Amino acid sequence: MTSSQRRLATSVLMPAWLALASAAAWGQHGVGAGDWPSYGGDFGSTKYTALDQIDRDNVADLEVVWGWESPDNAELAERPRMLRPGAYKVTPLMVGGVLYVSTSFGQVAAIDGETGAQKWVFDTEDWRQSRPTNLGYNHRGVGYWTDGEQARILMPTNQAWLWAIDAHTGEPVGDFGVEGKVDLTQGLGRPVQRRIYSVISAPMIIGDTVIVGSSIFDGPTRKEMPPGHVRGFDVRTGEQKWIFHTIPQGEEPGVETWENESWTYSGNTNVWSLMSGDPELGYVYLPTGTPTNDWYGGHRLGDNLYAESLVCLDADTGEKVWHFQFVHHGLWDYDVPAAPNLIDITVDGEEIKAVAQITKQGFIYVFDRATGEAVWPIEEREVPQTDVPGERTSPTQPFPTRPAPYEHQGFESDDMLISFTPELHEAAKAIRDRWVYGPLFTPPSLQGTLLLPGWGGGANWFGAAVDPETSTIYIPSYTMPMVVRLLEPDGARSNFRYIRGMTSMEDFALQGPMGLPLTKPPYGRMTAIDLNTGEHTWMKPLGDGPRRQIERITGEDPGPLGGPPAAGPLLTKTLLFQAQGGAPGLTGGPGGGDVAVLRAHDKKTGDVIHEIEIDGAPSGTPMSYEIGGRQYIALAVSGQGEGEGEVGIVALALPASGSREG
Repeated sequence: MTSSQRRLATSVLMPAWLALASAAAWGQHGVGAGDWPSYGGDFGSTKYTALDQIDRDNVADLEVVWGWESPDNAELAERPRMLRPGAYKVTPLMVGGVLYVSTSFGQVAAIDGETGAQKWVFDTEDWRQSRPTNLGYNHRGVGYWTDGEQARILMPTNQAWLWAIDAHTGEPVGDFGVEGKVDLTQGLGRPVQRRIYSVISAPMIIGDTVIVGSSIFDGPTRKEMPPGHVRGFDVRTGEQKWIFHTIPQGEEPGVETWENESWTYSGNTNVWSLMSGDPELGYVYLPTGTPTNDWYGGHRLGDNLYAESLVCLDADTGEKVWHFQFVHHGLWDYDVPAAPNLIDITVDGEEIKAVAQITKQGFIYVFDRATGEAVWPIEEREVPQTDVPGERTSPTQPFPTRPAPYEHQGFESDDMLISFTPELHEAAKAIRDRWVYGPLFTPPSLQGTLLLPGWGGGANWFGAAVDPETSTIYIPSYTMPMVVRLLEPDGARSNFRYIRGMTSMEDFALQGPMGLPLTKPPYGRMTAIDLNTGEHTWMKPLGDGPRRQIERITGEDPGPLGGPPAAGPLLTKTLLFQAQGGAPGLTGGPGGGDVAVLRAHDKKTGDVIHEIEIDGAPSGTPMSYEIGGRQYIALAVSGQGEGEGEVGIVALALPASGSREG
């Protein structure tokens, strides 16, 4: 073991109550015992806890009670030019009074939940290798497994290794794989280059199976890319138990949707985001991404199963139970971006164990999670068709009839363009009219097509939260149009007929007149939807956004306009929490010029009850836990500016005299 694989080795003793715990208990909807054992709180990704010590009457008394500094900070200080991590996006787990986190550089740490003291840290040394693909040094969390005697932290890394680490000591589990790790570039059915294949999200663990997805390079120059197949590994031995081909192979059902044998070389179609699971059913739910490449599919004609789908598998065997495809032959980078939410609902008197999937395109689709049957009808509707040579778009796409969209979709009407003044409105029309535009699913073009939502959503990777008591889902989202222009690449460097041109800022996020947004507000919003009825309950802007800029132009205060959320929501029995602000970026975001805060909202109305200022930009979804009768809220923070400054975890609680048992 090298010196850099250091341990602050203190024993983490498993309390007696934990020895009796089981994964099945953690699979219940919402966390009720004061722990937070899975990334989304429970395996259903509810992001909900039944803790109620912090409420609307005392939330203003919350204070920071400890802070933990990531060991990445020391490495970054020594090599500031070489190591440029992105925002710190982890959500901690908490089991038995101990928080477990990963870092952007691939380290894993155990933290005392009462004091913030570091118990141990293990360095996978990922950061010493080449810079990881796509977002670079970027990691979101770990998995926890116990059988009542052993306890393990499962860490899939940026360099595509799966580590098993003893939760008590921080040492690798020697009989897992080879010296504690498994090479995830092996076993995919074709050679994979590690420089374009990574893992950034926490795994899902159902029973004794750990399920792992992948992050694959999004800017390929060739149509031959690594496949995004999903695999299950034995949590005790590291042996690969099964593989699910997200791109069907050979004689498998669905292979006919990849015409001209494009299944033999096409890649991506991966689960880069988080997964959900139902331990009682023994099922895992996979949100899949777009095939190679995101914007042109003339080399992969057909619907391309199982891309941009929700796929339900038997977690023990990897056998498919059901699936639903949200985008046929995807050309918009509408990856399914977040873990689906498992929630029990009652629709027209019928009790349904449901799964709800939010999407970048602003739709939410709701299914019976055992059968895949849609709760409300989903209609195949005609959509605009391509005129790009060699391309063939699907004639229809699936539109849910309920709930209604929670985001702007397409540019069919002038009414959705910014209109604080007549001059701004006319200038916005002139910008829009430079491009091909139309309704949702208007395809990319050689002239350039204006897409809304763009690749950033709508919804994003941090997902939504659901309240098991009211069956309400809370969805943070962001309005960000973009332009996609196709061009012919240099044939010596690429075998695509067309690739996306990216030569200006408008190719990433199209701004409107005077650097303002192109569309009407709100630009970042929280939408609450009753999943018993499919009706929207309320929608509120998230923060100020470009409020002061508009006030300077018009002389009138327009009120909160909303900016992008920093991460996902946290639900407690009493309140809805959302972090935002503190990081610069495009007009209205990230942060929208807002001070870095953790906001407490009324769950019934969305009204802001209180704002707690945070030192550092909130960058990970908050979580909540209880130790010794005291409720805590913890979240990851980054320096002021993505990739700048120190990162770590901060924990808030009521003053000690204000805490109570229960």
